[in-house]
Amino acid sequence: MGGFFGIVSQADCVSDLFYGTDYHSHLGTQRGGLAVYHGTGFTRFIHDIRNAQFRSKFEQDILKMKGRMGIGVISDQEDQPLLISSHLGNYALVTVGRISNTAELVKKVFGMRMAHFSEMGSGEINPTELTAIFINQGQSFGEGIAIAQQGIQGSCSLLLLTDQGVYAARDRLGRTPVILGCKANSYAVTLESCAFPNLGYEYVRDLGPGEIVRLTPEGIEQMALPGHRCQICAFLWVYYGYPASTYEGQNVEDVRNRCGAALAKNDATPVDVVAGIPDSGTGHAIGYATAKGLPYRRPFVKYTPTWPRSFMPQDQSTRDLVAQMKLIPIKELIQGQRLLFCEDSIVRGTQLKDTVQRLYDCGAKEIHMRPACPPLVHGCKFLNFSRSRSELDLAARRAIKELEGNADHALEEYANPDTARHAAMVERIRQRLGLTSLKYQRLDDLVAAIGLPKEKLCTYCWNGKE
Repeated sequence: MGGFFGIVSQADCVSDLFYGTDYHSHLGTQRGGLAVYHGTGFTRFIHDIRNAQFRSKFEQDILKMKGRMGIGVISDQEDQPLLISSHLGNYALVTVGRISNTAELVKKVFGMRMAHFSEMGSGEINPTELTAIFINQGQSFGEGIAIAQQGIQGSCSLLLLTDQGVYAARDRLGRTPVILGCKANSYAVTLESCAFPNLGYEYVRDLGPGEIVRLTPEGIEQMALPGHRCQICAFLWVYYGYPASTYEGQNVEDVRNRCGAALAKNDATPVDVVAGIPDSGTGHAIGYATAKGLPYRRPFVKYTPTWPRSFMPQDQSTRDLVAQMKLIPIKELIQGQRLLFCEDSIVRGTQLKDTVQRLYDCGAKEIHMRPACPPLVHGCKFLNFSRSRSELDLAARRAIKELEGNADHALEEYANPDTARHAAMVERIRQRLGLTSLKYQRLDDLVAAIGLPKEKLCTYCWNGKE
């Protein structure tokens, strides 16, 4: 999905920019980039971070950078920040999100017969470059950003660096968070609020959906008012968000503890030990164990120094290898035990099936799985949270196809936890994974755990409703 960090300061900002961007490493997959403005122009560096940490790739570059304003990004496959020259002036741009109507927008661009695309390093049109073309249609940066936001379907939050400051815009329906912070003589903007505390920034506020602001060393200027409808991605709290981050007033770790407690409330399964699939399942498992008064243990430990998150590689076999290598079983805590695991979600289920078998190989007596969210019935079309090419990659849709012969049949009924079809789908997934029992979180319990009104949350991947 990616994340970004921007800063304006009355002193050199490079150190804060470097570390603030690095705090988004858990969100990125392939590319990292930094750009600063230093009075006479821009300095920019972009690196491939698939096989190395962000810090290791940029620690020499920042010695060559200086400036009081800058933006940084960790993103999917596209190179960022882009440096753009336009009638509005020169600027650097980063974006986070997913443009779902790319073909339509590209057709419109080619219809102008005055634009082209040059950032084709991945073989596809760079969504940040596409966004820039629409920004350039405005008479000002604020107007141009608003034009881009209105035309883009899916989501697009962005940071835009000029010689006058940093523009920050949250996507039109607020699917991703954008958060403002400040300290003496500096203002910052981030996707993950966990970037603020160790750099000395205090939380100011969240941008509203579609809101545009400009940060200067003197303060924060509102350029466009927020819209009234918010659809922030609920999966941020379930999986993607970092535990120390807070969005819309709701801390990620706190929500995960509440999710675990909700799973416990609806469960009477006798077990010996509660555990979490590292790392994102940990908070859910702590909540479950605390609510039940059961011991929390770590029968798997995660080796983090060199192995990245397993969703990063494009190739499934490589993802499976990463997933296996990073989780080390502790046989002494597994043998003869009835284990209940909390997991953030079951997407494809391929890695989880291997994990379950490894637990049995270590002598587990029973293995019960409690995902912290409902079955993923629909692929996300608003954010790049999954690299799946087809909805048939989803464990739930694969089960539906096996049961119905048609993966698109009766989806609303399968998403309803009170139906026989839902129970049959869950049972089919349980059998495939080799679990003793499988019980998913209910959507109403997940919404209650997040603590925001349901109408403010995007729950499309679970119920198909926009």
